[in-house]
Amino acid sequence: MKVEEKGHTVIIKETQGDIFAFRDKITTEYNSFKDFNIILDLSQNPDVDLKAILSFLPLSNKHRKAKKSFVLVVSGIDFNDMPEEMIIVPTLLEGNDIIEMEEIERDLGF
Repeated sequence: MKVEEKGHTVIIKETQGDIFAFRDKITTEYNSFKDFNIILDLSQNPDVDLKAILSFLPLSNKHRKAKKSFVLVVSGIDFNDMPEEMIIVPTLLEGNDIIEMEEIERDLGF
């Protein structure tokens, strides 16, 4: 796991190849990241599937309920099959763009 902090956002990259162990580690260490917008970069793992993505749903819901952004970066999947209640993008750049847009919406009271 590699953690990079950029302003109000933390980017956490999965580096071990085990999505579920990564999810468990993020969940365990959540209090360290709860005050930041979170981007989870799973783009380097070819084994990411719908089941793996859905395993992050409770964490996503918890974080978004706290008025913070939660974005998954995943490549090589059919985005039409992904749950609408999660934000899933193919690149880090798009993840950062989503967070900026959501920050503006929150600042405007939406």
